[in-house]
Amino acid sequence: MMPRTFGLLPDGRPVMQATISGHGLTASVITLGASLQDLRLAGIGHPLVLGFPRLAPYLDEGRYFGAVIGRYANRIAHGRAALDGQRLQLDRNQDGRHMLHGGHDGCGTRNWMLADWDESSVALADHLPAGHMGFPGAMLIRATWSILPGPVLMLTILATSDDTTFCNFAQHSYFNLDGTDTVAGHRLTVPAETYLPVDEDMIPLGAPAAVQGTHLDFRNPVTLAERLKGPRIDHNLCLSDRRRIVPRKAAVLQADGLMMTLRSTEPGLQVYAGEHLAPGAPGLGGRPYGRHAGIALESQLWPDAPNHAGYPSARLEAGQLYRQTTVMSFHRSPKG
Repeated sequence: MMPRTFGLLPDGRPVMQATISGHGLTASVITLGASLQDLRLAGIGHPLVLGFPRLAPYLDEGRYFGAVIGRYANRIAHGRAALDGQRLQLDRNQDGRHMLHGGHDGCGTRNWMLADWDESSVALADHLPAGHMGFPGAMLIRATWSILPGPVLMLTILATSDDTTFCNFAQHSYFNLDGTDTVAGHRLTVPAETYLPVDEDMIPLGAPAAVQGTHLDFRNPVTLAERLKGPRIDHNLCLSDRRRIVPRKAAVLQADGLMMTLRSTEPGLQVYAGEHLAPGAPGLGGRPYGRHAGIALESQLWPDAPNHAGYPSARLEAGQLYRQTTVMSFHRSPKG
């Protein structure tokens, strides 16, 4: 199927949709945010991610659904960071106090260019000028969604800048593997020994803390219903102290006989259980999404890393190539 127009932005620019398939997996990607708009597995009668059949919700309640977010995913406290002795004042789009997902014009809200497409792969590109959202360096970004045997959905993000800058991308899909109203029946496993405690603005307080004895201990499979009634789940789980070349296991999500294993090169996984989701426009299944309708598993660097010397570095040197790989593998598992 050739790429088609998914909708028009208020300024008249078209948002394109490309659908790729192979090995029983079908994914639809839109140029707005380079977003995974739909994901289907043969034999399963419902989508595996939250999304919308029309463009309009992506400009409002569906912001960031399935998007590739950056140039700095997650938060930077007070929109401030130091780089080579220079104090940067970044865009503060979270309540006017902090930077969230690269600012109000971050990559997750921009209309990318459809760069390349074939039956099983689609590549999108974006260009951020020097000074964009307060960051130094003009940056080129290429995000490629590919379907591989397994079946596997792989996201590869490449970026380079003409000046030293900060760089941290993530995919922001909300997963729901059983098609029910919430992810309460899902089981989640994350092999993280520590997490980052945060303040009321979701800004990290400092050093990692042990997950043991907290609602964020997912080292063994946990049925989410046990945790959704407790404290909010919107934290970075620390998988490593540095980025890796070869993806490592970051999470396993199971529901109704289906298992998704997520592997990533990134040292952190932001787990967000969709507390803010509220019924609005109909989603892919024809009904609005309510609280806990999906769970986001965002592979990334640790939030606010530019302001914490002990965190994995977000520094990208001029001319250096940033490469992130996130792999989502799907297979049937015994129910229960």
